[in-house]
Amino acid sequence: MLPDLPSLVPSTRRRRTLFVYLAMSLAAVAIFFAIRTRGESLSAPVAAVGGGQRDGAHTAELAHVLLALAVITLLARAVGVFVHRFLRQPPVIGEIIAGLMLGPSLLGWVWPQGYEFLLPDNVAPFLGIISKVGVVLFMFLVGLELDPKLLRGSAHSTIAVSHASIFAPLLLGAALALWLYPVYATGDVSFTSFSLFLGVSLSVTAFPVLARILRDRRAQRTRLGVTALACAAVDDVSAWTLLAIVAGIATAQMSGAAWTVLWVVVYVLAMLFVVRPLLTRWFVAREQSREGPLSHSALAIVFASLLLSAVATEAIGIHALFGAFLLGAILPHEGRLPEQIRAKLEDVVLVLFLPSFFAFTGMRTSIDLLSGARDWLFCAAIIVVATLGKFGGSFVAARAVGMSWRHSAALGIMMNTRGLMELIVLNLGLDLGVITPTVFTMMVFMALVTTFMTTPLLDLLLGRSGFADPVSSNSGASAPGEIS
Repeated sequence: MLPDLPSLVPSTRRRRTLFVYLAMSLAAVAIFFAIRTRGESLSAPVAAVGGGQRDGAHTAELAHVLLALAVITLLARAVGVFVHRFLRQPPVIGEIIAGLMLGPSLLGWVWPQGYEFLLPDNVAPFLGIISKVGVVLFMFLVGLELDPKLLRGSAHSTIAVSHASIFAPLLLGAALALWLYPVYATGDVSFTSFSLFLGVSLSVTAFPVLARILRDRRAQRTRLGVTALACAAVDDVSAWTLLAIVAGIATAQMSGAAWTVLWVVVYVLAMLFVVRPLLTRWFVAREQSREGPLSHSALAIVFASLLLSAVATEAIGIHALFGAFLLGAILPHEGRLPEQIRAKLEDVVLVLFLPSFFAFTGMRTSIDLLSGARDWLFCAAIIVVATLGKFGGSFVAARAVGMSWRHSAALGIMMNTRGLMELIVLNLGLDLGVITPTVFTMMVFMALVTTFMTTPLLDLLLGRSGFADPVSSNSGASAPGEIS
């Protein structure tokens, strides 16, 4: 009995396809060998010495950088989750600890071969660039998170508390520099630069970490929570302005520092009165004309503005992160666009870029530098002075404007939170050469201790529900979202 004719058709087509494929493959091989026979008789110019070796080195460096980023990302997330779940600390604390664990202080001490394999010396420059780009993007998000209502609606008492929490640690830090400078500074750094940087670095409050702590407690809309966020916002703007001035002084001779400050003033005025109105009109026009998500073209405009602002401050000599921060702060905060920008940028920055910054900080932090009792005594003195300045200044000012002693103490504890923002400041000081690696290590310890103590002290003082009643919706103040 003959088979059904349609059933033979697919088999015939498969054989025909196989025949065509084999013929095409054989023809390609034959043609290549013909070309190869002709080409082997040709000669080429002499290759540059080491060119091929350098390409191989680049491949090895790329593999190391990618491996390091993978390990850093996973470890930072794991320790961050552990710290948040079991110690009730912000995940950023765990991420900072993870970065220090990967440095010479732990991994390099416990397993030197593993440290050399994971983070060899040739990887450090690439990791440093990645981390600095991440910090620039993060500072843009910090500026974008600053709610203008907190600044516009800040009462005179809030400004008084925030500025007291700057002036007290700044003066105490400058006084502490009288003992630190002869021991730990270098001759090419003036006492003015060293003392000003030390004072300003003790004055910083970690606005994003504080926002996260309040959010975890569901206290970001209580009166005390809003007051703390308003004080931290004013504190950050003031402290970063002072730090920009200090960076300008540190990077220029005293005769040229005035020009640096003048260029900073010109830059800020241009951003406020030229760039901000243009971006505001563009944002408003886009809000009115489109309802969909943020387009790639719109995002390109935002990123280009961010990068150009960072380039401008880097050219002035006060570091690119100031330009990123200011651009984020002057962008319109109303409407859907800020939320869409955060949604597109925030996760990548927090999960990938910032852990690389913590690891880079860990590579620059070596406990071995604190080798004697004198070093540890100075480290303890920095922690005490930093806490006394922030807590004491905030507490006294809060009591002076009529807050209860318990809420004044709670406000002082919260203003003493430093965390990530302090690490950014310290890395800036180390890059500028204002502080030495030994002072850098001491200050990293201070940042960890002052941030870690915030949650348990608030629990001890107020409990989980001691922030009083929420602020009413018509009070004009609102708590910003979280970054880290």
